[in-house]
Amino acid sequence: MTFPIRIFVPKDAAARSVGADDVAARIMAEAEARSIEVSVVRTGTRGALFLEPLVEVETSAGRIGYGPVDPDDVTGLFDAGFPSADGHPLHLGPVDAIPYLARQTRVTFARCGVIDPASVADYRAQGGFRGLEAALAKPAADIVEDVVASGLRGRGGAGFPTGIKWRTVAAAEADEKYICCNADEGDSGTFADRILMEGDPFLLIEGMTIAGLAVGACTGYVYIRSEYPDAIAAMKTAIAACEADGTLGDDILGSGRSFRLHVRVGAGAYICGEESAMLDSLEGKRGIVRAKPPIPAIAGLFGKPTVVNNVLSFAAVPSILADGPEAYAAHGMGKSRGTMPFQIAGNIARGGLVELGFGVTLRELIEDFGGGTHSGRPVRAVQVGGPLGAYVPADRLDLPMDYEAFAEAGFMVGHGGIVVFDDTVDMARQARFAFAFCAIESCGKCTPCRVGAVRGRETMDRILAGEDVATNVALVEDLCTLMTDASLCAMGGLTPMPVKSALTYFPEDFDRAHAREAAE
Repeated sequence: MTFPIRIFVPKDAAARSVGADDVAARIMAEAEARSIEVSVVRTGTRGALFLEPLVEVETSAGRIGYGPVDPDDVTGLFDAGFPSADGHPLHLGPVDAIPYLARQTRVTFARCGVIDPASVADYRAQGGFRGLEAALAKPAADIVEDVVASGLRGRGGAGFPTGIKWRTVAAAEADEKYICCNADEGDSGTFADRILMEGDPFLLIEGMTIAGLAVGACTGYVYIRSEYPDAIAAMKTAIAACEADGTLGDDILGSGRSFRLHVRVGAGAYICGEESAMLDSLEGKRGIVRAKPPIPAIAGLFGKPTVVNNVLSFAAVPSILADGPEAYAAHGMGKSRGTMPFQIAGNIARGGLVELGFGVTLRELIEDFGGGTHSGRPVRAVQVGGPLGAYVPADRLDLPMDYEAFAEAGFMVGHGGIVVFDDTVDMARQARFAFAFCAIESCGKCTPCRVGAVRGRETMDRILAGEDVATNVALVEDLCTLMTDASLCAMGGLTPMPVKSALTYFPEDFDRAHAREAAE
């Protein structure tokens, strides 16, 4: 072991919420008291949230993990020989061999939890900026075609081919174009964007810079919700570091090419995750959905051609340029190419982020990685794709995570969020929640969404009260059809998805009178 011994403690928001800051301070204090020369490096999380705070020690054989470490565990760890406390119960062995991490295919999240997210040198030492260097050596059109060939589809939820969107913006004639990153991650059970921005912000900066080179844009904006203060701080720090390093600015890596990046903070409205509402918010207006056409690729921010992509979409691009589109497309299945960072949350024993190629099943994610429910009770339903995603019943867990397979079954992959419910969940109340959520978060521009959600919530209240259930269920079904067909955007158009899936797969939960009789 060389001195000072490097010890890594996450400063990711999830790790901090369970005491990571106190753990780091206790380690420094104990080491000083025992005259052990250590250097504590604050990283992001590796995504195994059930192990946080996960403390890692650098050794000649790789990093050795300890976790989850409570601040009160630190003295005992040192008494056991920490930083070499092999016999301690919290000793996990080599971090890369922890099964939860070793079985993943880390492409986008390869550096998360490994590097100091404020250090450009750390990022470069771990292979960072290879994609940007490759992009600077290519004609812009070739960058776009590499992204097209990779098969990358928008990771924000819609799954639209990213390269096709870039090709449209590149072909548009304009005196100015923009790159906008939608980091308004608001889906329940999702946290991949936050983890990446807090743990590897340089990857997002690199991906957005490559997008600017590809379409001829010199200005980019990262739109982050205000509920993510750590991510906002990490992005601002990383942008300043890149400007000082010359990887952002008026002469990117000495190429003479220019790209500037700015962080804008949203006020936390769910609707601002919709691209056109986000653009309105970026322009200083209230976030309201725009009618289409024109699409943002033709007339987006300030009326100019604009690439709007999610954090994970931009973050996938550097590896495509660095390793070639074929390497990225080698992962996945069918038309769903590459890897997807799935986020496992809700009633789950081992929550966290799992990056794998498309095609993995829900059962593998929930049982093999997640360890089943936290309560130990059987899984009854899984909501995939955020609060507007369908409830997948337990007998459909072998469905592969693939855009087309999910769509054919009436579900959606969305942003990769997976929220698990055990057999105590009341699916009629979950259907009411969908309407109530939409009623609160609707921007109010179109009547089907604004009024339909309120009427749906009221009708669900009558069903929950056992009032004329058959008639009210029929009314809910009519409302779902209307909202799906007539809403202006996905907010109103997808709210029926969780409601209809609850009605289809869990009809017994809506028959309140019969349930009461059975209970008596």
